Amino acid sequence: MHSTDNPEDQVRLARIGKPHGIRGEVTVQVFTDEPDARFAPGNVVAVRSQSPGAPAHLTVSRARWNKQILVLGFQEISDRNGAEALRGSQLFGSVQDRDDDDSWYEEDLLDLEVHVDGRRVGVVTGLLTGTVQDLLQVAVDGQDEPALVPFVEQIVPEVDVEAGVVVVTPPPGLLAVNAPDPGEEPGRPDGEREG
Repeated sequence: MHSTDNPEDQVRLARIGKPHGIRGEVTVQVFTDEPDARFAPGNVVAVRSQSPGAPAHLTVSRARWNKQILVLGFQEISDRNGAEALRGSQLFGSVQDRDDDDSWYEEDLLDLEVHVDGRRVGVVTGLLTGTVQDLLQVAVDGQDEPALVPFVEQIVPEVDVEAGVVVVTPPPGLLAVNAPDPGEEPGRPDGEREG
């Protein structure tokens, strides 16, 4: 698999967690929606680490699921000490390696405006990947708490990165997180109005 050293051509795939066992395997927090393809044995991933002496690239030798946690082994790491030294490192892959036109990465979506019925309602602040479905984290205009929007075609029918817009067709109440009741003015209890 192609690997690139240009950070602008890379997307974050995972963050390395704690070691798993004594053979140099590590647990990872996955940020890609295609982990089986990205971490297939033989694939090379770029490493960004705060640890001095950390390798710039790692070659996947083993990948397996332990319940809901992905466990990876690398050709360059053979023991628990080497695995521990990688803790907290970020793994990146090439944008060009994408095989699925419908796959999105957090870097693609951050700061895109969220539109409902042609008007802006907020901005994307994160992508939470899950085993069943992913969730868009949306900072809704005028609300303190972010809303979590299921990232499925029925609710998010369009993502236009070039236009900087995500179109959402939310069911009632999905974006209304602690929103004031209709007719209630912010800061005025019980809808009390100045007369």
